[in-house]
Amino acid sequence: MWQERTGKMLAWNCTNRFTVQTRSDLLQVHFPPFLLEVFLSELVDDEQSSAKIGNGVAVISLSKRTNKLWEHLAISTYDKETKKEIRVRALSKMEAKLAAEARTRAEKKHKEKKYALKTMMDIEKNERERIQKMKDDAREATTAELEAWQLKEKKKVEEDHAQLKVQSQTGNGNKVKAVEDNFDGGKSGRTKVKFDKRSVNEDQGKKKHLDLPAPRRLGNIEVSFTPRVFPTALRESRVAEEEEWLKKQAEARRVVNADVEELNDLREEERNPDWLKEKGNKCFAAGNYLSALNAYNLAIRLNRKIPALYSNRAACHLKLRNLHKAIEDSSKALELLTPAVAANAAARARAHVRRGSAFCQLELYTEGLQEYQAALKIDPNNEPLQADTQKIRDIIQGSAS
Repeated sequence: MWQERTGKMLAWNCTNRFTVQTRSDLLQVHFPPFLLEVFLSELVDDEQSSAKIGNGVAVISLSKRTNKLWEHLAISTYDKETKKEIRVRALSKMEAKLAAEARTRAEKKHKEKKYALKTMMDIEKNERERIQKMKDDAREATTAELEAWQLKEKKKVEEDHAQLKVQSQTGNGNKVKAVEDNFDGGKSGRTKVKFDKRSVNEDQGKKKHLDLPAPRRLGNIEVSFTPRVFPTALRESRVAEEEEWLKKQAEARRVVNADVEELNDLREEERNPDWLKEKGNKCFAAGNYLSALNAYNLAIRLNRKIPALYSNRAACHLKLRNLHKAIEDSSKALELLTPAVAANAAARARAHVRRGSAFCQLELYTEGLQEYQAALKIDPNNEPLQADTQKIRDIIQGSAS
């Protein structure tokens, strides 16, 4: 049924799925195996038209382009060629509309991707700025602490100099103890001066002190040192390994990388890997693991041959949950802690424990147990280490069962 004044075509029953398409002068309703095709007598607005489907009924609303009253809903006098031409024109419009919608969707998707990329870049930028601010704050705190330490040392030196100066002034005194000016009534005009005998004796002692003999001629003196004796038997002694370890440590202390860019901005004390190591230890003890990590990083860039720097940095990575990096630093520390001697036994045990802890936190309990057993082999009487090793064994046995 068609209502002329409202421009609506109302309701027919349907039971199958169907498709409704409207063009300016064509209405097509397809519900297999049927097809309804209406060639409209006037033009309609495709965008404002709509169709509602529910309860087996389809309600199609067509919006007129003009407000005039239609005499007829459809034109049935078209021949086949005219109908074909209308269908082709409607199909072309539909394809153009779909292409425009596709372009709109593509542009919208592109804008959304661009917005998402910009948002991600902003997030990364903010994160970089946050990290840089943390580094700057750590550097400023370190600089302030260093300046305070230098000021304290300067005041201490000035106090020592002042104390020495006061002592020197007190000890010297005046050589002339008393001076008495006696004028005999202004008649003779003579002055009597009384000198201290001790000052005269001191002057004589200085004269004798100046008459010292000439220095001796230069010469060479041979000094023989007592050989180092190890408590173990010679067949069990590790003298060669001990000497190699001491030589290796001495060489490592002399190696400093002078090509680090940050050296231009650092003070003399900050270019010392040992000072940076102590600074990192203080930050670690205070729970400031990022500052400690920065101190160890710079120290390693200055000197890559000190195993304690890698071992301590591995401890920082453990606290920060950088488990793979903790394994790498522990392995590097163990690589530098060669040959294995009594002097580096404690450091090797710590490196094994830190690497084992990282493995266990990665749930690689077998590898972690091997590291703890290696540490226990170095320090077999360590009760906490024995307890941790047993816990790992229990975890492995529990997962196996």
